[in-house]
Amino acid sequence: MKTPRTPGRKTTHLSTILPAALLLAGGVTAGAQTPAEVDELKAKMRLMEQSMQEMKQRISELESNTAAQALKGAITNTTEEAGSNRVKFWPALTEFLGRPSLVEDRNLLNDHQEGAPRPNDLTLDPQYRGFVPVPNTGVLIKFNAKPRLDAMVDDKNSGNSDRFVTATIPTKNSSEHGGGMQFDMNAKGSQLSFDVRAPEMPGDFRFYYQNDFFGSGNMGYRLKQLYGQFFNFTAGFTFSIFEDPDVWPDTVDYEGPNSAIFARQATARYLLPLNENWQLNFGIQEPSSDIDGGIGIHSDSVANNQAPDGGMNVRWEHAKYGHVQLAGILRALGSRTPDLDDEQNALGWGLNLSAGLKVFERDSVQAQVTYGEGIFHFANDNFSNNDAAFDDSGELTALPYLGLMAGYTHRWNDDFRSTLSMGYINVDNEPSQGPDAYHETYYGSLNVIWQLRKRLSVGLEFLYGKKEVQSGDTGDVFRTQVGMVYSLFD
Repeated sequence: MKTPRTPGRKTTHLSTILPAALLLAGGVTAGAQTPAEVDELKAKMRLMEQSMQEMKQRISELESNTAAQALKGAITNTTEEAGSNRVKFWPALTEFLGRPSLVEDRNLLNDHQEGAPRPNDLTLDPQYRGFVPVPNTGVLIKFNAKPRLDAMVDDKNSGNSDRFVTATIPTKNSSEHGGGMQFDMNAKGSQLSFDVRAPEMPGDFRFYYQNDFFGSGNMGYRLKQLYGQFFNFTAGFTFSIFEDPDVWPDTVDYEGPNSAIFARQATARYLLPLNENWQLNFGIQEPSSDIDGGIGIHSDSVANNQAPDGGMNVRWEHAKYGHVQLAGILRALGSRTPDLDDEQNALGWGLNLSAGLKVFERDSVQAQVTYGEGIFHFANDNFSNNDAAFDDSGELTALPYLGLMAGYTHRWNDDFRSTLSMGYINVDNEPSQGPDAYHETYYGSLNVIWQLRKRLSVGLEFLYGKKEVQSGDTGDVFRTQVGMVYSLFD
C-alpha cells in the first residue's frame, strides 16, 4: 500500500536521498583498501551532507512561501477582471490604528463631541470603527445613522413641545400660560452623518457632515455640521470658537441646558498645538447681531453687520484629569434704522471658562462660566434678540450677560448612568425692550440612562424650567421625558 502524498509537494524527499547516500557510502567503504581512499570517501560524505542541508533549507523556504501565499489570499480582497487587471483594497494586510485624543469620549445620548475638530490626526476612536477604505486611496469613510425617538409629558404649555427651551416658557400673565397636561412624541433628533478622513496622508485631511430634522415643518431637514480640516486649518459650518463641545452634560433632553454655549456658523480658524497638552485655536466667524429695537422709535431696527466675529481659545488637556478651556470673543454689533436713516455700532465681548474633569473612578463633572456684553447670540437659549438694545438716549448698547452651567455624571455600572444638570442665565435689560423682554431663566434635569445594548440607549429624565421677563412676570414648567437612541457604529 502506497503512502499518500501531500498535494503540491515535490516528490524528491530526504527519505529517498538518505538511503541512496548510505548505500553509496557502504559500497565505497567495502572496497576501500588504503588510508588515502578512506580520506577521499570522508570528503565525499561531507559534500553530500552539505548538499542535504541546502536541500532541507530550500524545502523549508518553499513550504513557508506556500503558507504565506495562502494567508495573503485569505485576508487580501482582490477582484479579478479581464486579463491581469485587479482592484486592490487599501490598506492590505495592515491593521490601521489612529492616535487617541487626550479627551475622553463620554458616549453622550446627544453627542456633540464626535463632530468637533481635533488637532492633527487625534481622534476619539483610534480604532476607526465603521470606517471603510476607498480603493486605491488613503481615504477612510464612515456613514453613521442615529434613529431617535422622544416622548414628552408637560404639566402645562411649555411653549415648545419638541424641545425643552426655557426661553419659550409662557409667563403667568401671557395668554399662552397653562393649558393643562400635554403630550408629544417626535423623531426629529434622528441624525445622519459622514466622516471622511485620510490619516496616512500629509495634512490629516478630514471632512465632516451631520444633519438632524429640527428644520421647519414636520421632520424638516436641518444642517448641523459641514466643514473640512487640512493641516489644522478648519473652514465651513461648525461650532463657534467660543464654544467647548466637550463640556455638554449628558441629557436625555435634545436641547440641553439653557446656558450652554452653542452656536454653529460659517467659520475659518486655525488650531495650533503647542505641545501634547496645550493648544491654541483662533480665527473669524460669521457675524450675527441680534438687535432688539424695542418699543420706541427704533422698533424697526435691523442688524447691520460690518465685520466678522473674531475669537480664540486656549486649551489644556490631560488623559488622567480631563480638560480646561478659556475662550474669548470680540464682536462688532451693528444696527440700522431705515426710517431714521440711523446706523450705530457697539462693541461686544465675552469670556467663557469651561472644564470637563474626571472625578473618582467612574464619574465626571462639567462646568462653565460665561460673562460678557452682547454675547446672548451664543447661548443655547437664544430664541430672542438680546445682544444689544437702545438705551434711554437712543444709543445702541451691548447687553451684559451672565451664564452658569454645571453637570455631574455618575456611572452606577457598565449599563446604567445618571446625570444631574443645571443652567442659569441673566441678561441686564434696557427699558426700551419692553416688559416682556427675556431677563432670567433657570434649567434643571435629572436622569437615568440604560445602555440596553452596545449601540442602543434608553433614558428617563425629569426636567424643570423657569423664566422671568423684565416686568417680573414668571412662568415655569415640569417635564417628564423618555428618549431612545440607536447608533449604527458608536
